[in-house]
Amino acid sequence: MANETKIIEMAELDEIERSEDLATIREKTQEIARQIQQILLERGQMMATAESLTGGLVASHIVDIAGSSAVFAGGIVAYQNEIKEALLGVPHAVLEEKGAVSAETVLNMTEGARKKFGCQWAIATSGIAGPGGAEPGKPVGTVWMAVANGKKNTAFCKIFAGNRTCVREKSVYSVLGKLLFLLNNQKSTCTSEH
Repeated sequence: MANETKIIEMAELDEIERSEDLATIREKTQEIARQIQQILLERGQMMATAESLTGGLVASHIVDIAGSSAVFAGGIVAYQNEIKEALLGVPHAVLEEKGAVSAETVLNMTEGARKKFGCQWAIATSGIAGPGGAEPGKPVGTVWMAVANGKKNTAFCKIFAGNRTCVREKSVYSVLGKLLFLLNNQKSTCTSEH
């Protein structure tokens, strides 16, 4: 499987990701989640989540929609590094050398979730929601996210402005938006084993 990493600069963030209006962010996120569910249903595919900084918010947006059990296999909230290692198979060396907030960590998280739940798609989030926790080169608002589908595992980083809640909600919007983009740009011949 090919790994792809992209750092997305602040200038590339769309209007929603720059917004401080939580109601609008959540509304747009639900629209994306509905579209994801529809596509996965049509294809007979399943997804899973591996979340750190979002603490289950991605999974929550998916299961807020009726019928989600047909497309959502499950999720793991892996806030501590030991849980990332034990449940998602993130190598200890990756966490030590690159840190929890890194491309390498989220790439391993997505693959761990995909394999653990036996599904076609997985997404992962890890970041610094604040107000503390900043490190050199990783300011508050830094979020690494990944989407994997068995053929390709794509990681990307964004730096969000706003308080802790805004950073977390924007992360959900962004990672689900990336999943929707990839779903819309992939022709499917797969069917679910579930």
